[in-house]
Amino acid sequence: MPWKKVKLAFIANARKTTYNKRQKGLFKKVYELSTLCGVEACAIVYGPYEPQPKIWPSPQGVQTVLSKIQNNV
Repeated sequence: MPWKKVKLAFIANARKTTYNKRQKGLFKKVYELSTLCGVEACAIVYGPYEPQPKIWPSPQGVQTVLSKIQNNV
């Protein structure tokens, strides 16, 4: 019995779901790092599915971390 030919197609919905899961995992790891090690951390993620970047923990928190980096350099 021969195999049927399968039509290949781009799976857009699965890619978006995977992206969202990985983004959620990344934010969780940044939170764990900042909590367990006692360091200030932030994350800014630009993605293909959103017009605005996702920011963790908040825009004010990111500004605080970035200003500390700029002052120390």
